[in-house]
Amino acid sequence: MAVESTFIRITPAQLRWRRFKEGVGLIFSSPTAVLGLAIVLIWVFIAIFAPYLTQYTPYEQDYKNVNKGPSPQHILGTDHLGRDVWARVAFGARTILLLAPISVGVAFLLGMILGLPAGYFGGWVDEVVMRILDSIMAFPTILLYMIIISAVGASPVNVVIAIAIGGAPGIARLIRALTLDIRTREYIAAARLRGDRPVHIMFREILPNCRGPLIVDLLLRIGYAAFYIGTLGFLGLGLPPPTPDWGGMVQEGHKFMTTNVWPVLSATVAIVTLVVGLNLFADGLREETMRYQ
Repeated sequence: MAVESTFIRITPAQLRWRRFKEGVGLIFSSPTAVLGLAIVLIWVFIAIFAPYLTQYTPYEQDYKNVNKGPSPQHILGTDHLGRDVWARVAFGARTILLLAPISVGVAFLLGMILGLPAGYFGGWVDEVVMRILDSIMAFPTILLYMIIISAVGASPVNVVIAIAIGGAPGIARLIRALTLDIRTREYIAAARLRGDRPVHIMFREILPNCRGPLIVDLLLRIGYAAFYIGTLGFLGLGLPPPTPDWGGMVQEGHKFMTTNVWPVLSATVAIVTLVVGLNLFADGLREETMRYQ
């Protein structure tokens, strides 16, 4: 008697949906990741709906209400120019949540271009790339940012370029290490026997299998980028005024802390909560992914 077998064909759309559900389940299985994601989503909500969360613009000045504390009209008070602190914090969230992911994305592209060939080909390619990365990493991170921005000037684009250059070596070294391990797997040998080109193997076989550690690393780096954007703003090398910038708010407000602490306190709490939220999210994901390895 013949035994009939039934094969269920899974479409690419169904496979993507299954992977999405697995990823969501991974997040919600970690209380740490859920807490971090909630904090980040709060700031994303504030950034998106900033015009509807305050009746003031971040540039509007009122010289009759300079360095005032919280009031029904200004829930976080005003700064030394009479600008609403809450409006500048809310619109500043747009700035930092835009520049930090973009700068990390550019750093990832640079790191991928350098790290994949170094790990896959090895030999002199690896040696040249690693020496270039070592020369960049020899500079302290914040000093490297200061040198770059001092040379090209302070602007959103230049901040992105500086953070991307400073972050690319670390990403490249991580991708290289993962590639050195994955290139020895059997499916890579099978791809070579099929005659696949190195570029195809690197981007279609190796890179997708690096996504777990890379996602965690990128989330952490977005938090670091947000911190460094604030640091550069405090040093006067961030976004030019009057752009709402949390680091710039601390730099401007620290001169008036004896009379009004709210601009500095509000911007500092904003930076801390966003960075902590991103770090908690990344740590929770890392714990869950390591559990199932």
